[in-house]
Amino acid sequence: MSITKPPRSFFKPLAIGAPEPFRDLPVNVERMIHFVPPHIEKVRAKTGDIAKKADVVLANLEDAIPSDAKEAARAGALDMAEKFDFVSTGTGFWARVNCLNSPWFLDDVTELVTKAGNKLDVIMLPKVEGPWDIHYADQLVAQLEAKAGIKRPIMLHAILETAEGVQNVADICLASPRMHGISLGPADLAASRAMKTTRVGGGHPFYKVIEDPHADGSARAAAQQDLWHYTVAKMVDACCTAGIKAFYGPFGDIADLEACEQQFKNAFLMGCAGAWSLHPNQIQIAKQVFSPAVDEVLFAKKILEAMPDGSGVHMIDGKMQDDATWKQAKVIVDLAKQVATKDPDMAAAYEF
Repeated sequence: MSITKPPRSFFKPLAIGAPEPFRDLPVNVERMIHFVPPHIEKVRAKTGDIAKKADVVLANLEDAIPSDAKEAARAGALDMAEKFDFVSTGTGFWARVNCLNSPWFLDDVTELVTKAGNKLDVIMLPKVEGPWDIHYADQLVAQLEAKAGIKRPIMLHAILETAEGVQNVADICLASPRMHGISLGPADLAASRAMKTTRVGGGHPFYKVIEDPHADGSARAAAQQDLWHYTVAKMVDACCTAGIKAFYGPFGDIADLEACEQQFKNAFLMGCAGAWSLHPNQIQIAKQVFSPAVDEVLFAKKILEAMPDGSGVHMIDGKMQDDATWKQAKVIVDLAKQVATKDPDMAAAYEF
């Protein structure tokens, strides 16, 4: 027995008076999702300045917020929605609510949608384990949108942070037209898998490959590996199949900017649209890494100009190009065009 909706019903609102779901994902530049702890007033007060730098500002209500500060964080998120004009800076405004089985989830979603729903772009759902979690949140948000008269649908973004969620990631991605994307949550996922690490994202010195022994007994070269390669690849495949976005999550060592940059580069190369930034010093790294390199864009433009319809074979700068490389070039140029709308300096460098 199928539990999926028939195609004719998939895009119907789930409540009378709720807005029509998006049929296509809104085109937004989302190179970094910057987390703000809204219960801390002095940090919250800097939101206007952060919004000028970050593509997305997220009010965090879940992990890293103490239990006795949950209501203050929720009130702070509503204060951010009221005081800051995110539209004027072209910045997305998101909120990460508490998990569905927590005592705060219902109040989080109810107050955010009914009091700030016209300003809120995305609700991030932690610890999503299957499509049933999305179905519940989808129905709830639709009812609240209808009650509050919200005109534009609020999207859902799931965090992949349990073994069960990874197992069901493809079904999660396809669960609702509200789905915006998926982020990797490495810390909770490591615990769910009983992995022996306390790191938040990145590699681990124990996870490596080593060359064969040398006849003279000299030191053997070793290379540290990425613990998250398989999961990121599976997540990207599921997201691309559903036409939504994949994101790398947090890189916890905010002092190790070099390792953060490398992890972001790995995620970008594998197909992620962006990553989380936990500290302002990670914003510029994400902005640089998740914007395609200028030389790559200029070369990709040459391919598209030489093959306007994507057919045939051409030699460009000594390299053979065909319909497959045309598709690769189009991915790069399309992303560069999106970045150019957000960043005038990059537009000039890309020669748009």
